Amino acid sequence: MDGMADPPAATGLWNWCLDGTLDPGRVRAAVAVAVRRPTIELAGPPVPGAVQCDVWHTEGEFPTVVDCYLAPSDVPESVAARAVAARLDSRCLLPDDSLDPSRHLLITPDGGIRPVHVDVADTDAGPRWTNVRPCTGIDVWCQGGRGGSRPAAAA
Repeated sequence: MDGMADPPAATGLWNWCLDGTLDPGRVRAAVAVAVRRPTIELAGPPVPGAVQCDVWHTEGEFPTVVDCYLAPSDVPESVAARAVAARLDSRCLLPDDSLDPSRHLLITPDGGIRPVHVDVADTDAGPRWTNVRPCTGIDVWCQGGRGGSRPAAAA
């Protein structure tokens, strides 16, 4: 042993999107501060303990997409996302743990976090997130309906 501690274990993948078209370097720097370790571009040379952070742009209300590979297991994803949202003064969407593809968590720059529904459409530029609306738990999106479409009225 050379006296150096092993890097913390990694949990895998985090996928977020941020409102505004943000500079990838600025986003990676915010992630690095939030997780307290270096970040590198996805195609960059490997750095022990670093988070691989791919930042790219698409269309919609949340056009900056952040994919973090080798995310640290000692930092909860929502804690990191809150820190990034605050540092960048940007709203952040991340998937929640439900199986509903339209349901996400919306994190605001002031640290607020709440469940929301959002329409996700595939485009040539990648996914597009639009039409963010609160999750009430009683709306059609939480009752098994398709996001944005209401069931037909009974005859």
